[in-house]
Amino acid sequence: MTDREAGETAPFDLASMRKHYREEGLAESGLAATPVAQFAAWFQQAATEGRLFEPNAMVVSTADAEGRPSSRTVLLKGFDERGFVFYTNYDSRKGRDLSENPYVSLLFPWHPMARQVIVQGVARRTGRDETAAYFRTRPHGSQLGAWASAQSSVIATRAEVDAAYAELAARYPEGEQVPVPPHWGGFRVAPSAVEFWQGRENRLHDRLRYVAEPDGGWRVERLSP
Repeated sequence: MTDREAGETAPFDLASMRKHYREEGLAESGLAATPVAQFAAWFQQAATEGRLFEPNAMVVSTADAEGRPSSRTVLLKGFDERGFVFYTNYDSRKGRDLSENPYVSLLFPWHPMARQVIVQGVARRTGRDETAAYFRTRPHGSQLGAWASAQSSVIATRAEVDAAYAELAARYPEGEQVPVPPHWGGFRVAPSAVEFWQGRENRLHDRLRYVAEPDGGWRVERLSP
């Protein structure tokens, strides 16, 4: 392919696409004592001021036993000092990856605020009682969807999923309790490191990372932009 042909495939001049980030920075003196407390403060701002479609959307990156990575967007459904929780089909690609390799990365891309949070840690399944309690809060249609879709499996047509959903909707009409699928549940990611990234002018961003210490505390280190 010639340089001209390569250039014609891009509808925009990608090299010139850039945004100027904010002057406001992130200082060590302003951090909370723990990364979860700091995340809670930033998340509240993202949810109320950030003009974000889904502030709890995060990119979950996993790797299989051979180290082959994959990423997808998942919704955060809870967090506390124990970790960050999301729910999925355990037979999905991410579920299979985590059964072989529990190390995971979570990325919260809060672009309108020029902020990112990156969580590195180990994922473990939540208990069935916790999973069931969350499942009951899902809309009826989403409960049926957890049964109708064999997530990540190859299917011939969309009609297969629609037919499975219709059959389930007839079996469990609105108002009737849907059982919790045995192959569906939560993962809690216990963080070992959490980075808070604040975009700054001239690409000299602020990056402060909490790193877990053996005694259960945290140390904070600044990363070069």
